[in-house]
Amino acid sequence: MIKKKYIYWQDDDMWLGYLEEYPDYWTQGETEEELRENLLDIYNELTSGTIQNIRRVAELEVS
Repeated sequence: MIKKKYIYWQDDDMWLGYLEEYPDYWTQGETEEELRENLLDIYNELTSGTIQNIRRVAELEVS
């Protein structure tokens, strides 16, 4: 099982969030559970190879 970090918050009655690795692709849900389900859907779409020019966040080690 792979774990991915995500950022989320509540805005009025909706939960908003995005995967840390893909900050340009936000989603929402009426509950935290629905938000997690939508984040899984986005992750599957982004990693399927069908979407082109996906912007990502990575880490670079500098000495």
